[in-house]
Order: sequence, then structure tokens, then C-alpha cells
Amino acid sequence: MENSSKNYVVAIDGKAATGKSTLAKEIAKKLNILYIDTGAMYRAAGLYFLENNLEFNEENIENNIEKIDIKLKYCNNATIVYLNGEDVTDKIRTSDVSMAASNVSKFAKVREKLVELQRNMGKDDNVILEGRDIGTVVFPNANLKIFLVASEDVRALRRRKDLDKKGEVKSIEEVKEELLKRDEQDSTRKESPLKKADDAILLDTTSLTIEDTVNMVIDMLKERVEI
Repeated sequence: MENSSKNYVVAIDGKAATGKSTLAKEIAKKLNILYIDTGAMYRAAGLYFLENNLEFNEENIENNIEKIDIKLKYCNNATIVYLNGEDVTDKIRTSDVSMAASNVSKFAKVREKLVELQRNMGKDDNVILEGRDIGTVVFPNANLKIFLVASEDVRALRRRKDLDKKGEVKSIEEVKEELLKRDEQDSTRKESPLKKADDAILLDTTSLTIEDTVNMVIDMLKERVEI
């Protein structure tokens, strides 16, 4: 999909807990551009299945995909996520919903619906998106593509820190096991697997601060577009 010459698209991909969301949010704030939280959209879809006690299979996807209405609103430097009119911004940030997001994203009909929505959001605005197939599927002609990596230990520590803040207590071993399972699932799924785009810049965040990473990416963007 081509992006308009009047605006630019930044695509950030990578494995879980590499810092994609934090990076995208901070860049959006610094540049005052729209942050489209794609992961939140899949989490919301996964939450729908969990709350309705539905198994992740083709029949249930077929029967429910049109019943799932997801909207994003950017307010006070934060993306508010609505699932069928309910604010689920906090409810979607659990390990169970994270795995549900991975499960639901395997299905083509779910991805088609959400990708269409994401592309529509990026038609007329400067946008930054993060996920696992932004640079390969959603916006293959993005002005800048970044693929984040980090060591397993650092990723597990980051994820456990996030879980601790939510009162979800898990050992570092449990967290690492969940991350590796998510990596395997995302990388081997049939529909739009996690994959580095050929023209994406590989960025290892293991020893980088978020401020360092933000500045590096903005400098890369400045080399490509006028901001």
C-alpha cells in the first residue's frame, strides 16, 4: 500500500517486550503525530473471545467477526481503546489477553478487518504504528521501517516489570517461557507471520535507554522526510 506523498508512515516491528509500544508512543509525543496502537486492536479482539468464552476456530471467527467493533481515540498523549463501546484500555493489558491476541491474529478474516482499519487511519495523517507485520503487510511502503530486538533476559525483565505494575505476579522463568511461546506462535503462524522486512533497520535495544532509541529513530526519519 502506498503512503501519500503529503504525509509519512513509520513502521516499527519486533518480538514481544522489545520496547515497540513505548518507542512508538514517545515518538508520537515528540513529533505530535498519530500513534495507532495495532497491538491493542488485536488484544481487544482477543478479549472479545475470552469474555464470550469462545474457542479460537474458523467457525467462531466467521460468526463473530462482524460483531467486533474496535475504535481508537488519541487523547492527552494516550490511546484509548474501545471494544463495542466499552473502554477496555486497562483490561487488555494482561498475559491472558496477550496470548489471546496472538491466537486471534492467526485468522485471515481478523487480520483483514483490522488491517483495513489501520490503513484508513494512516491515509491522511503522519502516523507511527508498531506490531509484528507493519512493515511487511500493513504498510510495505512505509517511509521508515524499524525492527527491534533485545536479549531474552532483558525482554523478560521488562515484561515482568510491566506485570508487577498491574499486580500480576509471575516468576522471571514463567515470563520468559510465555515470551518464547509467543515468539514461536507469532513467527510460525500462517497469516502474516512476524518477519523483518528486507528494508527494515535492525535495532537492538538490549542496552539502549528509551531516550537513546527515540533519538536514534527520529534521526533516521529526518534523513528520509522533512519533519
